[in-house]
Amino acid sequence: MDVVLRMSLRMSIALQARLLRRDERGDVPGWVMIVVMTAGLVAMLTTVAGPQLRSMLDSALSSVSG
Repeated sequence: MDVVLRMSLRMSIALQARLLRRDERGDVPGWVMIVVMTAGLVAMLTTVAGPQLRSMLDSALSSVSG
């Protein structure tokens, strides 16, 4: 019985150490991909709709300032 208890304790410690080692490492590529894709979308929208957005902003600001 003592051997079984030691083996289960060793397995538990090894599993905890393994889980702690890979704690957040898998999330980094996902966050990098999200940031790069968001930057790409913003750049694409700015290129396509930049002049229209600029004229809308100018029109709104001039109507507020009177």
